[in-house]
Amino acid sequence: MRGLTVVSPGPLATFQDFGRPGYAHLGVPVSGAADLGSLRQANRLVGNPESAVAIETTLGGWSARARGHVVLAVTGPATAVRIDGRVVGSHAAVGLPDGSLIEVPAPAHGCRNYVAARGGFVVPPILGSASTDTLSGLGPDPLRESEELHIGETALEWPPETVAPGPPAPGRYHELTIRRGPRYDDLADPAALSRITWTVNPASNRIGVRLDALDDALHHRAGLPAQPSEGVPLGAVQVPPSGQPVLFLADHPVTGGYPVAAVLTAESVDRAAQLVAGDTVRLHLA
Repeated sequence: MRGLTVVSPGPLATFQDFGRPGYAHLGVPVSGAADLGSLRQANRLVGNPESAVAIETTLGGWSARARGHVVLAVTGPATAVRIDGRVVGSHAAVGLPDGSLIEVPAPAHGCRNYVAARGGFVVPPILGSASTDTLSGLGPDPLRESEELHIGETALEWPPETVAPGPPAPGRYHELTIRRGPRYDDLADPAALSRITWTVNPASNRIGVRLDALDDALHHRAGLPAQPSEGVPLGAVQVPPSGQPVLFLADHPVTGGYPVAAVLTAESVDRAAQLVAGDTVRLHLA
């Protein structure tokens, strides 16, 4: 069977698809690709269904060798993808002859890239998904050096477009859109959520992006009763007692005991998934 052999997994590389929707009442998170838009684009470029299993890399460092002729596309932040040392760039379908080496270095800006193979990666599903959930442990283990990855066959026609424009380089400043959450009025000064300029904390991952502010923080209204644990959605902006919010990403828990003051829009969830430590963020209320 055609496939890839992992040479280096980088800091973290996992299989991802659209995740496991519909099981939150059983305590199972959705998981799936942190940046769903980039996953869809990678699969479209190689003629797969948008939900096909792809690889999510983190901060580059990923490389693999082809077994048989394979067709791949890399999306997410623009990065200088190399084949046998030759730079071919990202956001285009590229062919790898048998034995060729593909390398996905760290993007200049951003966090996660997506590698799709024509035919999709063949991974046994758990609860209907091949996604690796880093919080619950569901799904396949993160990719390892020398691991053999299998690529399926496809009857789909060649895609009409095999090149797509990459996203513009965002720099280190980001504006994300939020809507009021169920506990917006639990903040003493809700407008501060949008007024403060936040910095991304290094302790951020697929579960959530932690935001810090050097000279300010959010405060809960005085006299609030203890909040019972309640359901939290993808993109929830949760405010713990520290006053430093957390933006929940793909592997977030299904319940939480801190106020959800706001919720990111779907587009802003994808953008939040590309934040790295030290980036600055402003939250704008829609």
